[in-house]
Amino acid sequence: MAAVLELIAGSYEQITFGYRVKTEGNDWTAKPDFTHHAHTASVSAVAASERFVVTGSKDETIQLYDMKKRTEHGALLHHEGTITCLEFYGSSHLLSGGEDGLLCVWSTKKWECMTTIKAHKGHVTSLSVHPSGKLALSVGTDKTLRTWNLINGRSAFIKNIKQNAHIVRWSPDGDRYVVVVDDKIDIYKLETASVTGTITNPKRISSVKFLNNSVLAIAGDDETVRFCDVEKAKWVCEFKAHETRVKAVDSLIVDDYCVLLTASNDGYIKMWKLHLKEELEPPVLLGEVNTTARLTCLAVWRPSSVQPISDGPSKAATSEALSSELAQELAKKKRGRAITEKVIVEDERRPASFEDSVFHKLWT
Repeated sequence: MAAVLELIAGSYEQITFGYRVKTEGNDWTAKPDFTHHAHTASVSAVAASERFVVTGSKDETIQLYDMKKRTEHGALLHHEGTITCLEFYGSSHLLSGGEDGLLCVWSTKKWECMTTIKAHKGHVTSLSVHPSGKLALSVGTDKTLRTWNLINGRSAFIKNIKQNAHIVRWSPDGDRYVVVVDDKIDIYKLETASVTGTITNPKRISSVKFLNNSVLAIAGDDETVRFCDVEKAKWVCEFKAHETRVKAVDSLIVDDYCVLLTASNDGYIKMWKLHLKEELEPPVLLGEVNTTARLTCLAVWRPSSVQPISDGPSKAATSEALSSELAQELAKKKRGRAITEKVIVEDERRPASFEDSVFHKLWT
């Protein structure tokens, strides 16, 4: 049975592209489905839930597109400055970060801003929500990695990392996370909140994506996509994906294999078939489409809930009860209220023990 999915890409030309993908066999084809020209500046971020596609831009707005009704659904006007990152938690909440240093939590039911957090003294450059929905990580231009308790909307932990990180990502099972600074990836373990390994890419890194709990796909300022084993902190495979630098990567599981999606400055979005086995081999091209635009970001939309990619049952599996708990707690906050709390500052020269960390408090 063919999977139903759509490629969503943002561009420097202010346009968001949607391509419906026909997934029969090993020859995938992507046909134009829509173009969305709601922004007045380049598109900087894109995210998709089972119903909505959202895009952020340098024009300071978040534009909503209803994929069920195939119509524009309005705009969110809360940030000042570029929208730098967007991420859905399930279908119930959206988190956004911007150059104004704010991290906002939105309810997708009525698209209300449930809480506004002054997350960083500088820009918020990246955020990532834990699979449980209890925690979020953010990095910014104030050289810190911050942990947020999403149940009460408060900052729980700050780590001085001495450099401005631009990407942070949780693993699918929530046991690890990675922090990217220029061409370097630090791999952290949840239990200790300390670095367990470091990988250096030949070029500055533009995008990363966990394909499962151990394999991380990495794209940078060249035409190559590389795969890293985060458990062993070593490179395992690489391949030439485009003719120019790769701007974004995403992935999904179809049947018994992984589909890696890549977008480049050359205007192409490509779909690759990859078998996640012990000895990783370069993927096989399934199909491609030329948008003729300078692409900046990429997401994949599927019309129904997709199980998170995992090697096994996750102890941090999401649930309706947790989503309800999150909604109830955040609803107590006044709309638009900036939250500043006394936090624990942990210097990287003195790693926090597990007993002192926010992870211990939330998971025991």
